[in-house]
Amino acid sequence: MNCPIFFASRTGNTKLLAQTLADALSKENPTQLINADACQKLPEFPEDTTYFIGFWTDKGDCSPAIQAVLQSLKNRKVFLFGTAGFGQSQDYFNKILTNVSSHLPAGNTVIGSFMCQGKMPENVRARYEKMLEAKPEDPMIQSFIQNFDAALSHPDQTDQDRLVQAMMDSLHSIR
Repeated sequence: MNCPIFFASRTGNTKLLAQTLADALSKENPTQLINADACQKLPEFPEDTTYFIGFWTDKGDCSPAIQAVLQSLKNRKVFLFGTAGFGQSQDYFNKILTNVSSHLPAGNTVIGSFMCQGKMPENVRARYEKMLEAKPEDPMIQSFIQNFDAALSHPDQTDQDRLVQAMMDSLHSIR
């Protein structure tokens, strides 16, 4: 089975997950890591190819580069994986995955998915701190800072292990 892994990664979180998948898959399958942001034209793959598509989250959706990859697929099996700065809610992750999968044309099949929290750039925390200076008692802003701090260690080894398990479960379900 061919296993192209397309990814877009602004902070390195999704790239780490893509490499984790590549390491796990390459033991038995030819894999190819493809940075969607640098890809001018999508390579052609055989019909039986399962596509692994990784994304970072922006306003509840994937980047335009990943949208283009998804929209180009026809009658393919797809495993989606992504990271989001806010990540303590599976419901939130599910909404993101629904948004991302909506870019796939009919006829494609999402065989599985995985999302985890990812660290955010320091300028995000600085923005939250500035907001907190203006409203020091605001519980929502305080929760933004707490979430930012909780995200600093992600994706961690547990996230990577869960990704590999989700991928393996998905591949076993289609065999």
